[in-house]
Amino acid sequence: MTRHTPRAIIVIFGATGDLANRKLYPSLYRLYRNHKLSDHFAVVGVARRPLTNEDFRNNIKKSIADFQDDPIDHDAFAAHFHYNPFDAQHLSEYQKLDNFINQLDDKHQADGNRLFYMAMAPNFFGPIAANLKSQGLTDNRGWSRLVIEKPFGHNYETAQQLNEQIGQAFSEDQIYRIDHYLGKQMVQNIEIVRFANAMFEPLWNNQYIANVQITSSEVLGVEERGRYYDESGALRDMVQNHMLQIVSLLAMEPPAKLHPDEVRYEKIKVLRSLRQLEEKDVNAYFVRGQYDQGEIAGKAVDSYRDSNGVASDSNTETFVAGKFMIDNFRWAGVPFYVRTGKRMAKKATEIVIQFKDLPINLYKDKGDTIDPNLLVIRIQPDEGITMHLNAKKTDYETTSTPIAMHYNKADQNTESPEAYEVLIKDCLNGDSTSFVHSDEVSLSWKFVDVISKVWMNEKADFPNYQSGTNGPTQATELLAQDGFHWWEIN
Repeated sequence: MTRHTPRAIIVIFGATGDLANRKLYPSLYRLYRNHKLSDHFAVVGVARRPLTNEDFRNNIKKSIADFQDDPIDHDAFAAHFHYNPFDAQHLSEYQKLDNFINQLDDKHQADGNRLFYMAMAPNFFGPIAANLKSQGLTDNRGWSRLVIEKPFGHNYETAQQLNEQIGQAFSEDQIYRIDHYLGKQMVQNIEIVRFANAMFEPLWNNQYIANVQITSSEVLGVEERGRYYDESGALRDMVQNHMLQIVSLLAMEPPAKLHPDEVRYEKIKVLRSLRQLEEKDVNAYFVRGQYDQGEIAGKAVDSYRDSNGVASDSNTETFVAGKFMIDNFRWAGVPFYVRTGKRMAKKATEIVIQFKDLPINLYKDKGDTIDPNLLVIRIQPDEGITMHLNAKKTDYETTSTPIAMHYNKADQNTESPEAYEVLIKDCLNGDSTSFVHSDEVSLSWKFVDVISKVWMNEKADFPNYQSGTNGPTQATELLAQDGFHWWEIN
Protein backbone atom coordinates (compact mmCIF):
# COMPACT_ATOMS: atom_id res chain seq x y z
CA MET A 1 0.00 0.00 0.00
CA THR A 2 1.27 3.50 -0.86
CA ARG A 3 2.29 5.60 2.13
CA HIS A 4 1.53 9.30 1.71
CA THR A 5 3.37 10.91 4.63
CA PRO A 6 6.41 12.96 3.59
CA ARG A 7 9.81 11.32 3.76
CA ALA A 8 12.08 12.45 6.58
CA ILE A 9 15.01 11.76 8.86
CA ILE A 10 13.73 12.09 12.45
CA VAL A 11 16.43 13.03 14.96
CA ILE A 12 15.41 12.37 18.57
CA PHE A 13 17.56 14.06 21.23
CA GLY A 14 17.10 12.15 24.48
CA ALA A 15 16.51 8.88 22.63
CA THR A 16 17.12 6.67 25.67
CA GLY A 17 14.73 8.57 27.94
CA ASP A 18 11.30 7.71 29.31
CA LEU A 19 9.32 9.91 26.89
CA ALA A 20 10.96 8.37 23.84
CA ASN A 21 10.48 4.80 25.00
CA ARG A 22 6.98 5.21 26.41
CA LYS A 23 5.41 7.54 23.83
CA LEU A 24 7.49 8.34 20.75
CA TYR A 25 8.56 4.88 19.56
CA PRO A 26 5.10 3.27 20.01
CA SER A 27 3.54 6.26 18.20
CA LEU A 28 5.97 5.97 15.28
CA TYR A 29 5.22 2.25 15.13
CA ARG A 30 1.44 2.83 14.99
CA LEU A 31 1.90 5.39 12.24
CA TYR A 32 4.02 2.90 10.30
CA ARG A 33 1.54 0.07 10.88
CA ASN A 34 -1.39 2.26 9.79
CA HIS A 35 0.40 3.38 6.59
CA LYS A 36 0.76 6.97 7.80
CA LEU A 37 4.56 6.89 7.81
CA SER A 38 6.56 6.60 4.61
CA ASP A 39 8.90 3.65 4.05
CA HIS A 40 11.50 6.31 3.27
CA PHE A 41 12.24 7.35 6.84
CA ALA A 42 14.94 6.84 9.42
CA VAL A 43 15.19 7.70 13.10
CA VAL A 44 18.50 8.84 14.55
CA GLY A 45 18.61 8.27 18.30
CA VAL A 46 20.84 10.84 19.98
CA ALA A 47 21.95 10.49 23.61
CA ARG A 48 25.10 10.32 25.74
CA ARG A 49 24.93 6.61 26.53
CA PRO A 50 27.45 4.48 24.58
CA LEU A 51 24.96 2.11 22.92
CA THR A 52 25.42 0.10 19.74
CA ASN A 53 22.83 0.07 16.96
CA GLU A 54 21.84 -3.42 18.09
CA ASP A 55 21.32 -2.23 21.69
CA PHE A 56 19.23 0.68 20.50
CA ARG A 57 17.10 -1.46 18.20
CA ASN A 58 16.49 -3.93 21.02
CA ASN A 59 15.19 -1.00 23.09
CA ILE A 60 12.87 -0.07 20.24
CA LYS A 61 11.51 -3.61 19.99
CA LYS A 62 10.98 -3.68 23.75
CA SER A 63 8.97 -0.43 23.56
CA ILE A 64 6.63 -1.93 20.92
CA ALA A 65 6.37 -5.39 22.52
CA ASP A 66 2.64 -4.88 23.19
CA PHE A 67 1.97 -5.00 19.43
CA GLN A 68 2.92 -8.67 18.96
CA ASP A 69 -0.31 -9.55 17.14
CA ASP A 70 0.27 -7.04 14.34
CA PRO A 71 1.29 -8.36 10.91
CA ILE A 72 4.36 -6.10 10.97
CA ASP A 73 7.90 -7.41 11.23
CA HIS A 74 9.33 -5.68 14.30
CA ASP A 75 12.88 -6.28 13.10
CA ALA A 76 12.08 -4.58 9.77
CA PHE A 77 10.61 -1.60 11.62
CA ALA A 78 13.57 -1.38 14.04
CA ALA A 79 15.98 -1.44 11.08
CA HIS A 80 14.93 2.17 10.38
CA PHE A 81 16.48 3.20 13.74
CA HIS A 82 20.13 4.20 14.13
CA TYR A 83 22.00 5.26 17.25
CA ASN A 84 24.40 8.19 17.46
CA PRO A 85 26.29 8.76 20.77
CA PHE A 86 26.38 12.51 21.30
CA ASP A 87 27.65 15.20 23.65
CA ALA A 88 25.58 18.32 23.04
CA GLN A 89 28.31 20.65 24.32
CA HIS A 90 30.91 19.76 21.66
CA LEU A 91 30.45 21.41 18.26
CA SER A 92 32.43 18.69 16.48
CA GLU A 93 29.68 16.26 17.46
CA TYR A 94 27.17 18.27 15.40
CA GLN A 95 29.30 18.03 12.26
CA LYS A 96 29.55 14.25 12.68
CA LEU A 97 25.78 14.10 13.20
CA ASP A 98 25.24 16.14 10.02
CA ASN A 99 27.37 13.71 8.02
CA PHE A 100 25.52 10.74 9.51
CA ILE A 101 22.11 12.26 8.61
CA ASN A 102 23.29 12.88 5.05
CA GLN A 103 24.32 9.22 4.73
CA LEU A 104 20.94 8.06 5.99
CA ASP A 105 19.17 10.52 3.73
CA ASP A 106 20.86 8.98 0.70
CA LYS A 107 20.15 5.44 1.93
CA HIS A 108 16.46 6.04 2.71
CA GLN A 109 15.79 8.63 -0.02
CA ALA A 110 14.32 11.03 2.54
CA ASP A 111 14.37 14.09 0.22
CA GLY A 112 16.58 16.08 2.61
CA ASN A 113 13.76 16.57 5.17
CA ARG A 114 14.76 16.77 8.84
CA LEU A 115 12.67 16.68 12.00
CA PHE A 116 14.58 17.49 15.21
CA TYR A 117 12.70 16.29 18.32
CA MET A 118 13.84 17.52 21.76
CA ALA A 119 12.80 14.75 24.17
CA MET A 120 15.05 15.99 26.93
CA ALA A 121 15.39 18.62 29.67
CA PRO A 122 14.23 22.10 28.54
CA ASN A 123 17.53 23.77 29.47
CA PHE A 124 19.06 22.07 26.41
CA PHE A 125 16.47 23.38 23.90
CA GLY A 126 18.04 26.78 23.22
CA PRO A 127 21.72 25.76 23.07
CA ILE A 128 21.06 22.71 20.87
CA ALA A 129 18.84 24.71 18.50
CA ALA A 130 21.55 27.37 18.19
CA ASN A 131 24.20 24.75 17.49
CA LEU A 132 22.05 23.00 14.88
CA LYS A 133 21.88 26.34 13.07
CA SER A 134 25.53 27.38 13.47
CA GLN A 135 26.87 23.98 12.42
CA GLY A 136 24.80 23.83 9.26
CA LEU A 137 22.33 21.07 10.17
CA THR A 138 19.43 23.29 9.06
CA ASP A 139 21.04 24.07 5.67
CA ASN A 140 19.53 20.92 4.15
CA ARG A 141 17.80 20.81 0.78
CA GLY A 142 14.40 19.80 2.25
CA TRP A 143 12.46 21.20 5.20
CA SER A 144 13.68 21.45 8.81
CA ARG A 145 11.37 21.41 11.83
CA LEU A 146 11.98 21.57 15.57
CA VAL A 147 9.71 19.87 18.13
CA ILE A 148 9.95 20.85 21.80
CA GLU A 149 8.09 19.58 24.86
CA LYS A 150 6.64 21.59 27.73
CA PRO A 151 7.45 23.31 29.96
CA PHE A 152 7.99 26.24 27.62
CA GLY A 153 9.77 28.22 30.31
CA HIS A 154 8.86 28.58 34.00
CA ASN A 155 7.42 32.10 33.79
CA TYR A 156 6.98 34.90 31.25
CA GLU A 157 10.64 35.97 31.31
CA THR A 158 12.11 32.48 30.83
CA ALA A 159 9.53 31.69 28.14
CA GLN A 160 10.58 34.83 26.28
CA GLN A 161 14.24 33.86 26.59
CA LEU A 162 13.49 30.38 25.22
CA ASN A 163 11.44 31.77 22.33
CA GLU A 164 14.26 34.18 21.46
CA GLN A 165 16.90 31.44 21.63
CA ILE A 166 15.13 28.96 19.40
CA GLY A 167 13.76 31.78 17.24
CA GLN A 168 17.29 32.70 16.18
CA ALA A 169 17.75 29.22 14.72
CA PHE A 170 14.25 28.33 13.52
CA SER A 171 11.39 30.50 12.26
CA GLU A 172 8.03 30.33 14.02
CA ASP A 173 6.52 28.19 11.25
CA GLN A 174 9.34 25.64 11.81
CA ILE A 175 8.79 25.37 15.58
CA TYR A 176 6.29 22.82 16.91
CA ARG A 177 5.58 23.17 20.65
CA ILE A 178 3.82 20.00 21.76
CA ASP A 179 0.96 20.08 24.24
CA HIS A 180 -0.19 16.46 24.18
CA TYR A 181 -3.71 17.48 25.30
CA LEU A 182 -4.17 19.07 21.87
CA GLY A 183 -3.63 15.67 20.26
CA LYS A 184 -6.39 13.95 22.23
CA GLN A 185 -9.29 12.94 20.02
CA MET A 186 -12.08 14.58 22.02
CA VAL A 187 -10.11 17.84 22.40
CA GLN A 188 -9.78 17.91 18.62
CA ASN A 189 -13.51 17.14 18.49
CA ILE A 190 -14.30 20.52 20.09
CA GLU A 191 -13.82 22.19 16.69
CA ILE A 192 -16.09 19.67 14.97
CA VAL A 193 -18.84 19.94 17.60
CA ARG A 194 -18.79 23.73 17.36
CA PHE A 195 -18.29 24.42 13.68
CA ALA A 196 -19.95 21.44 12.00
CA ASN A 197 -23.30 21.52 13.84
CA ALA A 198 -25.89 24.18 13.09
CA MET A 199 -27.63 23.51 16.40
CA PHE A 200 -24.65 24.55 18.55
CA GLU A 201 -22.82 27.51 17.04
CA PRO A 202 -25.82 29.92 17.23
CA LEU A 203 -26.12 29.07 20.95
CA TRP A 204 -22.37 29.32 21.69
CA ASN A 205 -22.43 32.68 23.47
CA ASN A 206 -23.47 34.55 26.60
CA GLN A 207 -27.14 34.70 25.60
CA TYR A 208 -27.57 30.96 26.01
CA ILE A 209 -24.64 29.60 28.05
CA ALA A 210 -24.58 30.10 31.82
CA ASN A 211 -21.10 28.75 32.53
CA VAL A 212 -18.42 26.38 31.27
CA GLN A 213 -16.62 23.88 33.52
CA ILE A 214 -13.37 22.09 32.68
CA THR A 215 -12.12 19.37 35.02
CA SER A 216 -8.91 17.39 34.82
CA SER A 217 -8.56 15.17 37.88
CA GLU A 218 -6.16 12.37 38.73
CA VAL A 219 -6.27 9.70 41.42
CA LEU A 220 -2.49 9.33 41.39
CA GLY A 221 -0.22 11.47 43.53
CA VAL A 222 3.13 12.84 42.44
CA GLU A 223 4.69 9.35 42.76
CA GLU A 224 8.42 9.58 41.90
CA ARG A 225 8.17 13.12 40.47
CA GLY A 226 8.15 14.83 43.87
CA ARG A 227 11.34 16.82 43.41
CA TYR A 228 10.28 18.14 39.98
CA TYR A 229 6.68 18.73 41.00
CA ASP A 230 7.61 20.66 44.15
CA GLU A 231 9.25 23.28 41.93
CA SER A 232 6.30 23.39 39.53
CA GLY A 233 2.89 22.74 41.07
CA ALA A 234 -0.52 22.34 39.46
CA LEU A 235 -0.75 25.97 38.30
CA ARG A 236 2.35 25.77 36.11
CA ASP A 237 2.07 22.06 35.31
CA MET A 238 -1.58 22.09 34.18
CA VAL A 239 -3.36 25.46 34.16
CA GLN A 240 -0.80 27.51 32.21
CA ASN A 241 -0.86 25.07 29.30
CA HIS A 242 -3.48 22.30 29.13
CA MET A 243 -6.38 24.11 30.78
CA LEU A 244 -5.86 27.44 29.04
CA GLN A 245 -5.52 25.68 25.71
CA ILE A 246 -8.93 24.04 26.20
CA VAL A 247 -10.45 27.38 27.28
CA SER A 248 -9.15 29.03 24.12
CA LEU A 249 -10.55 26.26 21.88
CA LEU A 250 -13.97 26.49 23.52
CA ALA A 251 -14.12 30.28 23.44
CA MET A 252 -12.48 31.19 20.12
CA GLU A 253 -14.39 32.80 17.28
CA PRO A 254 -14.99 30.73 14.11
CA PRO A 255 -11.78 31.03 12.04
CA ALA A 256 -12.00 32.33 8.49
CA LYS A 257 -10.87 28.85 7.39
CA LEU A 258 -9.41 25.76 9.04
CA HIS A 259 -5.84 26.81 8.41
CA PRO A 260 -3.22 26.66 11.22
CA ASP A 261 -2.56 30.41 11.15
CA GLU A 262 -6.28 31.25 11.28
CA VAL A 263 -7.06 28.84 14.15
CA ARG A 264 -4.09 29.98 16.23
CA TYR A 265 -4.95 33.63 15.57
CA GLU A 266 -8.42 33.12 17.06
CA LYS A 267 -7.02 31.29 20.09
CA ILE A 268 -4.58 34.15 20.70
CA LYS A 269 -7.48 36.62 20.60
CA VAL A 270 -9.17 34.69 23.44
CA LEU A 271 -6.04 34.82 25.59
CA ARG A 272 -5.79 38.56 24.94
CA SER A 273 -9.40 38.95 26.08
CA LEU A 274 -8.88 37.23 29.46
CA ARG A 275 -9.72 39.55 32.33
CA GLN A 276 -6.32 40.37 33.80
CA LEU A 277 -6.11 39.93 37.55
CA GLU A 278 -4.60 42.33 40.01
CA GLU A 279 -2.75 40.73 42.91
CA LYS A 280 -5.48 41.73 45.37
CA ASP A 281 -8.07 39.82 43.32
CA VAL A 282 -6.21 36.54 42.87
CA ASN A 283 -7.70 34.69 45.83
CA ALA A 284 -11.20 35.74 44.84
CA TYR A 285 -10.78 34.07 41.45
CA PHE A 286 -8.45 31.16 42.21
CA VAL A 287 -8.25 28.48 44.90
CA ARG A 288 -5.27 26.26 45.67
CA GLY A 289 -5.02 23.01 47.55
CA GLN A 290 -2.59 20.32 48.63
CA TYR A 291 -3.58 16.72 49.32
CA ASP A 292 -3.37 15.10 52.72
CA GLN A 293 -3.48 11.44 53.66
CA GLY A 294 -6.62 9.59 52.69
CA GLU A 295 -8.05 6.48 51.11
CA ILE A 296 -8.40 5.56 47.43
CA ALA A 297 -10.03 2.30 46.31
CA GLY A 298 -9.93 1.07 49.90
CA LYS A 299 -6.20 1.65 50.21
CA ALA A 300 -4.58 4.18 52.54
CA VAL A 301 -2.35 6.70 50.76
CA ASP A 302 0.13 9.21 52.12
CA SER A 303 0.12 12.99 51.96
CA TYR A 304 1.95 15.11 49.39
CA ARG A 305 4.47 16.28 51.98
CA ASP A 306 5.39 12.63 52.67
CA SER A 307 6.43 12.08 49.03
CA ASN A 308 10.09 11.65 48.06
CA GLY A 309 11.79 14.94 47.25
CA VAL A 310 9.01 17.10 48.74
CA ALA A 311 9.74 19.58 51.53
CA SER A 312 8.03 18.82 54.85
CA ASP A 313 6.55 22.34 54.87
CA SER A 314 5.96 22.56 51.10
CA ASN A 315 3.84 25.48 49.91
CA THR A 316 3.32 23.86 46.47
CA GLU A 317 -0.25 23.34 45.28
CA THR A 318 -1.41 19.96 43.96
CA PHE A 319 -4.89 21.33 43.18
CA VAL A 320 -6.13 24.50 41.48
CA ALA A 321 -9.66 25.71 40.85
CA GLY A 322 -10.23 29.01 39.13
CA LYS A 323 -12.58 31.30 37.27
CA PHE A 324 -11.61 32.86 33.94
CA MET A 325 -13.66 35.75 32.61
CA ILE A 326 -13.37 36.55 28.91
CA ASP A 327 -14.18 40.18 28.30
CA ASN A 328 -15.33 40.16 24.72
CA PHE A 329 -18.68 40.52 22.99
CA ARG A 330 -19.37 36.77 22.81
CA TRP A 331 -18.49 35.77 26.36
CA ALA A 332 -18.96 38.82 28.60
CA GLY A 333 -20.42 37.64 31.92
CA VAL A 334 -19.91 33.89 31.37
CA PRO A 335 -17.50 32.29 33.86
CA PHE A 336 -15.15 29.57 32.60
CA TYR A 337 -14.36 27.45 35.65
CA VAL A 338 -11.38 25.10 35.71
CA ARG A 339 -10.18 22.62 38.29
CA THR A 340 -7.29 20.21 38.23
CA GLY A 341 -5.69 18.17 40.92
CA LYS A 342 -3.97 15.04 42.07
CA ARG A 343 -5.30 12.35 44.43
CA MET A 344 -8.90 13.24 43.66
CA ALA A 345 -11.97 11.01 43.71
CA LYS A 346 -11.67 9.81 40.10
CA LYS A 347 -9.51 10.08 37.03
CA ALA A 348 -11.35 12.19 34.45
CA THR A 349 -10.92 15.01 31.98
CA GLU A 350 -14.21 16.48 30.90
CA ILE A 351 -15.90 19.67 29.78
CA VAL A 352 -19.40 20.67 30.88
CA ILE A 353 -21.25 23.44 29.06
CA GLN A 354 -24.24 24.50 31.14
CA PHE A 355 -26.99 26.27 29.20
CA LYS A 356 -29.13 28.96 30.80
CA ASP A 357 -32.42 28.13 32.47
CA LEU A 358 -35.72 28.72 30.73
CA PRO A 359 -37.36 32.05 31.65
CA ILE A 360 -40.31 30.22 33.24
CA ASN A 361 -40.95 26.67 34.45
CA LEU A 362 -44.32 25.57 33.02
CA TYR A 363 -44.17 22.36 35.08
CA LYS A 364 -43.77 24.06 38.44
CA ASP A 365 -47.42 23.42 39.37
CA LYS A 366 -46.82 19.69 38.89
CA GLY A 367 -43.99 19.83 41.40
CA ASP A 368 -41.28 19.33 38.79
CA THR A 369 -37.95 21.05 38.73
CA ILE A 370 -36.41 21.60 35.30
CA ASP A 371 -32.75 20.63 35.19
CA PRO A 372 -30.46 22.77 33.04
CA ASN A 373 -29.41 21.41 29.66
CA LEU A 374 -25.81 20.26 29.67
CA LEU A 375 -23.40 19.36 26.90
CA VAL A 376 -20.65 17.12 28.28
CA ILE A 377 -17.48 16.34 26.32
CA ARG A 378 -15.53 13.51 27.95
CA ILE A 379 -11.86 13.57 26.97
CA GLN A 380 -10.71 10.68 29.16
CA PRO A 381 -10.97 7.94 30.23
CA ASP A 382 -14.25 7.22 28.38
CA GLU A 383 -14.19 9.40 25.26
CA GLY A 384 -17.61 10.62 24.26
CA ILE A 385 -20.28 13.32 24.19
CA THR A 386 -23.47 13.46 26.27
CA MET A 387 -26.46 15.78 25.99
CA HIS A 388 -28.57 16.20 29.15
CA LEU A 389 -32.16 17.08 28.25
CA ASN A 390 -35.61 17.05 29.86
CA ALA A 391 -38.24 14.62 28.58
CA LYS A 392 -41.61 13.15 29.61
CA LYS A 393 -41.70 10.66 32.41
CA THR A 394 -42.91 7.19 31.43
CA ASP A 395 -46.26 7.45 33.24
CA TYR A 396 -49.76 8.83 32.64
CA GLU A 397 -48.94 12.41 33.62
CA THR A 398 -47.41 15.19 31.54
CA THR A 399 -44.40 15.60 33.77
CA SER A 400 -40.70 15.88 33.01
CA THR A 401 -37.60 13.98 33.93
CA PRO A 402 -33.96 14.51 33.00
CA ILE A 403 -32.51 12.12 30.39
CA ALA A 404 -29.08 11.73 28.83
CA MET A 405 -28.25 11.07 25.18
CA HIS A 406 -24.83 9.44 24.84
CA TYR A 407 -22.24 9.09 22.14
CA ASN A 408 -19.51 6.75 23.39
CA LYS A 409 -16.38 6.48 21.29
CA ALA A 410 -15.73 2.95 22.60
CA ASP A 411 -18.98 1.73 21.02
CA GLN A 412 -17.58 2.43 17.54
CA ASN A 413 -15.15 -0.51 17.80
CA THR A 414 -12.40 1.59 16.25
CA GLU A 415 -8.99 2.27 17.76
CA SER A 416 -8.42 5.92 18.53
CA PRO A 417 -4.94 7.18 17.66
CA GLU A 418 -2.86 8.24 20.64
CA ALA A 419 -2.19 11.95 21.15
CA TYR A 420 1.51 11.69 20.26
CA GLU A 421 0.67 9.63 17.20
CA VAL A 422 -1.63 12.40 15.94
CA LEU A 423 0.85 15.18 16.70
CA ILE A 424 3.88 13.47 15.14
CA LYS A 425 1.84 12.86 11.98
CA ASP A 426 0.75 16.52 11.90
CA CYS A 427 4.32 17.68 12.35
CA LEU A 428 5.60 15.49 9.51
CA ASN A 429 2.84 16.92 7.34
CA GLY A 430 3.62 20.52 8.33
CA ASP A 431 0.25 21.05 10.04
CA SER A 432 0.79 23.26 13.10
CA THR A 433 -2.92 23.67 14.00
CA SER A 434 -2.62 21.58 17.18
CA PHE A 435 0.68 23.06 18.31
CA VAL A 436 1.23 26.10 20.52
CA HIS A 437 2.24 29.46 19.04
CA SER A 438 4.83 31.60 20.84
CA ASP A 439 2.19 34.29 21.47
CA GLU A 440 -0.03 31.74 23.23
CA VAL A 441 2.89 30.80 25.48
CA SER A 442 3.64 34.43 26.33
CA LEU A 443 0.03 35.44 27.02
CA SER A 444 -0.71 32.42 29.21
CA TRP A 445 2.44 32.97 31.28
CA LYS A 446 1.61 36.66 31.72
CA PHE A 447 -1.76 35.69 33.20
CA VAL A 448 -0.46 32.89 35.41
CA ASP A 449 2.56 34.80 36.72
CA VAL A 450 0.31 37.16 38.70
CA ILE A 451 -1.22 34.19 40.53
CA SER A 452 2.18 32.55 41.08
CA LYS A 453 3.59 35.71 42.63
CA VAL A 454 0.75 36.02 45.14
CA TRP A 455 0.83 32.35 46.13
CA MET A 456 4.61 32.32 46.42
CA ASN A 457 4.50 35.18 48.90
CA GLU A 458 1.61 33.82 51.00
CA LYS A 459 1.98 30.73 53.17
CA ALA A 460 -1.02 28.48 52.54
CA ASP A 461 -2.84 26.46 55.18
CA PHE A 462 -1.77 23.12 53.71
CA PRO A 463 -2.73 20.30 53.50
CA ASN A 464 -6.37 21.24 52.96
CA TYR A 465 -8.04 18.29 51.20
CA GLN A 466 -8.07 14.58 51.82
CA SER A 467 -6.84 12.20 49.15
CA GLY A 468 -9.80 10.60 47.39
CA THR A 469 -12.01 13.72 47.51
CA ASN A 470 -12.82 16.47 45.00
CA GLY A 471 -10.49 19.05 46.46
CA PRO A 472 -10.83 21.72 49.16
CA THR A 473 -14.22 23.15 50.14
CA GLN A 474 -13.15 26.57 48.84
CA ALA A 475 -13.43 25.19 45.30
CA THR A 476 -17.12 24.51 45.89
CA GLU A 477 -17.59 27.97 47.39
CA LEU A 478 -15.95 29.56 44.32
CA LEU A 479 -18.94 28.46 42.20
CA ALA A 480 -21.54 28.81 44.94
CA GLN A 481 -20.93 32.55 45.18
CA ASP A 482 -22.05 32.78 41.52
CA GLY A 483 -25.06 30.52 42.10
CA PHE A 484 -23.52 27.44 40.43
CA HIS A 485 -22.03 24.12 41.49
CA TRP A 486 -19.58 21.63 40.02
CA TRP A 487 -21.27 18.98 37.93
CA GLU A 488 -20.12 15.49 38.91
CA ILE A 489 -20.94 13.45 35.81
CA ASN A 490 -20.98 9.68 36.24
